Amino acid sequence: MLVGDILRKKTPRVVTVRMNETVGIAAKLMRANNISALVVKDVVRSEGNTAVGMFTERDVVRAVAEHGANAVNVKVSQLVSVQQLVSCGSSDTLEQVRHLMNRHHIRHLPVIDDYSLVSVISMRDIAAAMDEALNGMPQAAA
Repeated sequence: MLVGDILRKKTPRVVTVRMNETVGIAAKLMRANNISALVVKDVVRSEGNTAVGMFTERDVVRAVAEHGANAVNVKVSQLVSVQQLVSCGSSDTLEQVRHLMNRHHIRHLPVIDDYSLVSVISMRDIAAAMDEALNGMPQAAA
């Protein structure tokens, strides 16, 4: 099974946050959209919007642990490592993606095809697809 097989069943909308936004804004975006990860984008004049990382609930917890109540004012850029974006493509297999997630200790991957952000795939998406393949029926969302 390929990442693209899962994406055909998902809403194509991707929620993003810019590097210069605060943890407070990012947390509100996650809450409003009932999600646990955002794609971080950097606006570069010459290249347009570029995905540079992921901001997750873990990052919110880390910000609170390090900065206390002032965490809501910390910039996303202070918490996101942009050294190398870990991503996948829609033609990757679920096994390849699962291996990537396990190796990097992450639960969400941006899906990038032809240098464009297409979607985000989560460990939950993969588990549900594998359950569906094994049992022959869609799993109810938890």
